[in-house]
Amino acid sequence: MILASKSPRRKEILEDTGFKIKIKSTQMEEISDKISLTDKIMDIARKKTMIIAEQYPDEFVVGADTVVELDGKIIGKPINKSDAFNTLKMLSGRKHNVITAYSLINLSKKIDITDYDITKVSFRELSDNMIKWYISTNEPMDKAGSYGIQGKGAIFVNGINGDFFNVMGFPIGKFVEKISLLGIELKDIENI
Repeated sequence: MILASKSPRRKEILEDTGFKIKIKSTQMEEISDKISLTDKIMDIARKKTMIIAEQYPDEFVVGADTVVELDGKIIGKPINKSDAFNTLKMLSGRKHNVITAYSLINLSKKIDITDYDITKVSFRELSDNMIKWYISTNEPMDKAGSYGIQGKGAIFVNGINGDFFNVMGFPIGKFVEKISLLGIELKDIENI
């Protein structure tokens, strides 16, 4: 299976489940003309995946896009340390949604599925010093919402309602459930 992403977290989640992963990613402008938030994210995930699927039409290609949503606003990766600080300050003491959309495409087999999952995350109150310390680790700089739940950012999390792996960047449980509807069983995943 080809992962249309450079995300080490997505690669780890898929490999830990048993998928044999090759990385092939591309740069694209992450924009969508869709109206609803989930439709936008699914559209971007599908576009990323399709670019690679068209280059490898006989392969299974999976791609994803993860965003944090607060008060209807999408919060992506921080552009700098100041942006990361402002984002974490905004998330402090509040609940937000982490939305990950994923696509699985195999053009020769006419497989083209796109779906999403939402996990609600609750943050404890964060002091300015905690936020500054966290930013000094550089961990938040490549992550939607400026934090990684699987790393040092775990100390900010009060609780979650939903799939932990969705917050990491790939809802593996929902993905495996979805591909089982295509007749792909867990015993088959090493072969796709």
